[in-house]
Amino acid sequence: MKKASKLTFVCQSCGYHTPKWLGRCPDCGQWNSLVEEISQSSANPKALSLPGEPQTLGAISLDPQFRLKTGIAEFDRTLGGGLVPGSMVLIGGDPGIGKSTLVLQVAGGLTASGKLKCLYVSGEESPQQIKLRAQRLAIQSENLYVLTGTCIEHLFERMDALQPHLLIVDSIQTVYSENLPSAPGSVGQVRETASRFMNWAKKTGTPTFLIGHVTKDGAIAGPKVLEHLVDTVLYIEGDSTHVFRILRSVKNRYGSTNEIGVFEMKDAGLEEVGNPSRIFLEERPQEASGSVVIPCLEGSRPVLVEIQALVSHSPLGMPRRTSVGVDHNRLSLLVAVLAKRMGLEMGDQDIFVNVAGGLKVDEPAADLAVVSAMISSFLDKPLDKRMVVFGEVGLAGEIRGVSQPEIRIKEAKKLGFSTCLMPKSNKEVCGAIKGMQLLGVDAIASLMDVLFEST
Repeated sequence: MKKASKLTFVCQSCGYHTPKWLGRCPDCGQWNSLVEEISQSSANPKALSLPGEPQTLGAISLDPQFRLKTGIAEFDRTLGGGLVPGSMVLIGGDPGIGKSTLVLQVAGGLTASGKLKCLYVSGEESPQQIKLRAQRLAIQSENLYVLTGTCIEHLFERMDALQPHLLIVDSIQTVYSENLPSAPGSVGQVRETASRFMNWAKKTGTPTFLIGHVTKDGAIAGPKVLEHLVDTVLYIEGDSTHVFRILRSVKNRYGSTNEIGVFEMKDAGLEEVGNPSRIFLEERPQEASGSVVIPCLEGSRPVLVEIQALVSHSPLGMPRRTSVGVDHNRLSLLVAVLAKRMGLEMGDQDIFVNVAGGLKVDEPAADLAVVSAMISSFLDKPLDKRMVVFGEVGLAGEIRGVSQPEIRIKEAKKLGFSTCLMPKSNKEVCGAIKGMQLLGVDAIASLMDVLFEST
């Protein structure tokens, strides 16, 4: 007879334990924070991993083939160079954004050689639905196995028998444990099942993908500890009505968290975009005011994007300030600096700022481009279409230098731009670059003459 597991209620805020449910935690005072969990004392001792022997750093060897290449360069870049054995990757995104499509393409790429086996565990779709998607993606691999089920105890029996080299769970919110009476998707179930998948991945050295549902706010549903538990958290961003998808890493124990991968959704699945700068600029309007190009950095990759601004007289008593892809508070700050340091009063103007293509630019280097776009729209004067702009703007109106200006300039030159407006301190460091005219400014008070001298 199977021994019943002991259940305890744990506060998700402070960790307080109690044998029965309480509406309010006696320790921290939080309401509705106690959820069911399996008591650690009742856990199977055989399931607990034993510590290894201590080693020096010099004694630890890394195999040159330590990372698995998925065959999708944009995906490998976001992971930091490929899949690490035993790692757990959590993928989130809005419904219909392409999460299942992406992981199925990754599984198809890894199993195409016939040397690796992949198990796709689905708690939401039937095998026929997954087969139809695989046919649309032109995936025909004999080593790609599909398993439908939601009980983790039964899933582990199949996983141990198959011993796959890659595991995909779609989705973690549908899997449940028989030891917990709560419904699948609850806080206790998500914590318990994710923890057991993590232990299995580390024990067997199998890379594991978990697909997670998201809330209305765009965060992955379930307890925040789920994101702390896994090794990598990836988000797929983009509008389901547009073709471009951006894969962004927000946590990565094996690489940078600033890398992005750019994909285009087509009938045959997600196709990687090797040169996103050209894609973001291909429909840029010519001779239009309020349009500026900025070479921004996404991790180690320079990406040229267009920042658009529209400044027009407002009929409202409180003018609107709207920004898409740029921090709203940063926009208000730059409007105040323009009024104080340049005398450009925009208090009666509606101001709209947009980053074309759906990319989010959150680095301070975008300040000078946003300011230039607003000035161009306010005066209704187009800027030089061959000019790129970057730099940080301080509250005193000074233009501060930014990191890695050489990489930004080289990317702009590669795409045919011939002029770069940048902080004076960065210009002194870069020196002269053949084929590029470098314009340096140290304060926005002198920005007006430099902006329109070449137009």
